[in-house]
Amino acid sequence: MKNRFDLIIFDWDGTLVDSIDWIARCLQNAANETRHPTPDYQLAKDVIGLSIEKAIAALFPDANEEEVHALVERYETAYFSKKMSRDDLFTGVYEMLEALKNQGYQLAIATGKTREGLDEALRATGTADLFSITRCADETQSKPHPKMLEEIMAHLNVPPSRTLMVGDSTHDLQMALNAGVASVGVASGSHDAQALYDYKPLHCLAAPSQLRQHFIGH
Repeated sequence: MKNRFDLIIFDWDGTLVDSIDWIARCLQNAANETRHPTPDYQLAKDVIGLSIEKAIAALFPDANEEEVHALVERYETAYFSKKMSRDDLFTGVYEMLEALKNQGYQLAIATGKTREGLDEALRATGTADLFSITRCADETQSKPHPKMLEEIMAHLNVPPSRTLMVGDSTHDLQMALNAGVASVGVASGSHDAQALYDYKPLHCLAAPSQLRQHFIGH
């Protein structure tokens, strides 16, 4: 793949950062605190990658606007109670990102997080300087709408044929299909390899750091 792409766009949670379990638990906690039925753990994982509003609406379809707001508020309070650091990145991810950038690839983030949430995560992990551009769900369309990828490609002047999306959820890979962009799945987060292969990724990796071998070889 090393000569096929100029731009590599990563999802954040579950792709670069080992955070899926924490997010799912925070979603379950929000339900408990607002006296809504607690979603099954896998159901909570299934909505990760969507904007938080879309995720809550999917988990609690009968909730009214006020209840959705309360659920989002309780989720965010729980989520931000945990301080993040570079140690939360999957093993080898920081070194992989550095190596890819040093090889001349443009790197970007497309995430269902809010801008506030991503900026704090980038600061805490010391990774902000590795990315040319980042896009969040609260400043554009939520996944799987292709707009997030289209805005990144337009800003960097890179066509879909030279762009790769890397993600751990079906939402990521569906977004790539919708944008006409190739993808690689990583079975380190929301969905397993079997689910990801339904969305036609070029590869499905067990760990995100394995991407380095496909582009650099070591």
